[in-house]
Amino acid sequence: MRARDIDYRCDEANLMDENAAGLRPGVLVFHEGLGLGEFAMERARRLTGLGYVALAADMFGDRQQASNLQEVATLVSGLRAAPEKLRARGRAGLAALAALPQVDAGRLAAIGFCFGGSVVLELAREGANLKAVVSFHGVLATKMPAQPGQVKASVLVCTGADDPLAPPEQVADFENEMRTGGVQDWQVIAYGNTLHGFTNPAADGSMMRTALYNEQADRRSWASMKSLFDEVLT
Repeated sequence: MRARDIDYRCDEANLMDENAAGLRPGVLVFHEGLGLGEFAMERARRLTGLGYVALAADMFGDRQQASNLQEVATLVSGLRAAPEKLRARGRAGLAALAALPQVDAGRLAAIGFCFGGSVVLELAREGANLKAVVSFHGVLATKMPAQPGQVKASVLVCTGADDPLAPPEQVADFENEMRTGGVQDWQVIAYGNTLHGFTNPAADGSMMRTALYNEQADRRSWASMKSLFDEVLT
């Protein structure tokens, strides 16, 4: 496996197994609100170990990193306020992944964590050419709900039952959006006694009191993702 950077419209890191024979399914990885860092890169490496071509996209550009919640809000708020811009940046990453010579462009998926979870849901809502999207502790609200018949992807949402960024009423609204939008394959898994950021071992509550790693939820949500990918990508 070799890691290298590829330029498209934003900087991003691409990780792939260049020794794999034939075209492989591709998975796009979207980072948390802190920016593209080691956590998203490590998840991309895990995906290559499963046989996928993984590309970790930089939604902020120039590898911008936030060191506190104020910086996170600055980087994220502009994109969340302009979903068309957010979707355009997500599409740029998807196009870069699909164009890689190792990738089967007919077998693409996207996963995202926290802010990145919102990104993959926005791509699904606009009808991106994805077989599946998986949101890990992402915000579920949107300014542009899915329209009937538009979502092509299988949708998996993994959320903490006690996550204040995805409270029960937001989860209920999302489920109703999936029903109203006629989404054929969607599921929401809520992990009890689980807060925001449960997949990241660095989430210790020091930066955000309600963001805390949960090993069990992390393991179970990753297993659910693998099960979905085994079904729709292979």
